[in-house]
Amino acid sequence: MEQSAEKNSPAPTAQPSARPAADPTAHPAARPTARPSAKAAAGFAALAAIGPATWGTTYVTTTELLPPDRPLLAAALRALPAGLILLALTRRLPSGDWWWKAAVLGILNFGAFFPLLFFGAYHLPGGVASTISAVMPLLVAGFGIGVLKVRPTRRTLLAGLVGVAGVALLVLRGSATVNLAGIVAMLTATTLMALAVVLSKRWGRPEGTSLLALTGWQLTAGGLVLAPIALTAEGLPGHFTGANIAGYTYLGIIGTALAYALWFRGIERLPASSVSFLGLANPVVATLAGLVILGQTLTVWQVAGLVLVLGSVALGQSRSKAPRARA
Repeated sequence: MEQSAEKNSPAPTAQPSARPAADPTAHPAARPTARPSAKAAAGFAALAAIGPATWGTTYVTTTELLPPDRPLLAAALRALPAGLILLALTRRLPSGDWWWKAAVLGILNFGAFFPLLFFGAYHLPGGVASTISAVMPLLVAGFGIGVLKVRPTRRTLLAGLVGVAGVALLVLRGSATVNLAGIVAMLTATTLMALAVVLSKRWGRPEGTSLLALTGWQLTAGGLVLAPIALTAEGLPGHFTGANIAGYTYLGIIGTALAYALWFRGIERLPASSVSFLGLANPVVATLAGLVILGQTLTVWQVAGLVLVLGSVALGQSRSKAPRARA
């Protein structure tokens, strides 16, 4: 949610020395903080953008390194191993209402999002899939009105439309085929992720819990949903090649555990609408990966699209009107 100014509170009755030190990882909703300075916000945005930039390599990794026609298996092996590793490293489990909150976020971010994403990647050209996912800032703005009580500015809405147009110019091809099931899958996946961004902003994280632990909870919850479905519907391939193992390892550790931890930190530190625009780094990196790895070339229209996308990201970092305080 948008960070609002702290309310005046009565003077504490306890001596300052008796009060425990403030926990820097405290739940943002329980400990309101001032908006970050422009310099700090730029730093948070740069780190958070690493997540979507890494996700931009998912398409080429899927098509070049992973076994064909196994989107559910790819989703499960991307989520569950990474989640279990983070749980082992952090040695912290949810408590109280965070059991169900972690489950909800895990399903939205991974358990439902990943298979829909991979299904779309297998059934749509990368350009069509990326263009659909570019509507996420507009969806976050819509969800934010009801959940966060944040009204998007006209500038934010304009930036969202510019972003969609830019991505379309960047990645769409005249020969692109349209698969209705793939379109529905990508639109649903994008909607779920937008809702996850807004809920993550509203709920924050529990006191004393690191971002790696929170990421591990969600990955494990999503992976536990995915694993039995993947094994039942697709099963394992006859064997895994070295390329398959490298692809799964990269997606799990770099493209998921690290990328999502940085993404969640951005959600915590920045307005939800600002973070959502950073997701447009995904198609930019996907296009650049195609240039470097697949030997593709850029047209004049793609260069124009790239400029529009970057302009949209910059425009989207404007501040929305502060939300009304909740009782």
